[in-house]
Amino acid sequence: MRNGVLDALEPVHEGGPASPDPATDRGVLRTEFAFELPRGYVDGDGVVHRSGVMRLATARDELLPLYDARVQENAAYTTVVLLARVVTSLGTVPAITANVVENMFASDVAFLQDLYRRVNAEGHTRIAVTCSACEHRMTVDLAGGRLGES
Repeated sequence: MRNGVLDALEPVHEGGPASPDPATDRGVLRTEFAFELPRGYVDGDGVVHRSGVMRLATARDELLPLYDARVQENAAYTTVVLLARVVTSLGTVPAITANVVENMFASDVAFLQDLYRRVNAEGHTRIAVTCSACEHRMTVDLAGGRLGES
C-alpha cells in the first residue's frame, strides 16, 4: 500500500502473463489473478513473500472444506482451507498450505478474502473509488497494472 492506495499486479492468464492493456483482455476469461499482499507472509527463515497468484474457485474448492475435520470443529476455518486451495503461488513458498494461511497477518488474510469475493462472486476486481482531494469518482482494477503508473 502506498499513500493509502493499494498496489496490485497485472492479471495472469493460463499460459502466462496477460498483456498490460486491459482492452485486449475483452472476451478472454481470466482464471488467475496476480496480487501483492499489503504486509506479506513471513516464512520460517524470515523471508517476506508478497507477490502471488489466486485462481478462480471451482465448486469442488467450496465443497471439499466442508468435509475437513478442522472446518467441522470450527466453521471459521473454512476461509483458511479455501484460500490454501485457490492461492496457487506466493513468492518462493514451495506449497501454499493451510499452515501458510494460518500464519499470515490478519490484514493479508482479509485482503485475500476480499480478492476471492471479488473474482468469484462479482466476476471482476474493479472497485469504485473517490479521490479525497478533488472528489472525482472513478473505477480502478485491483488486478490491473500498478495504480498511478501508466
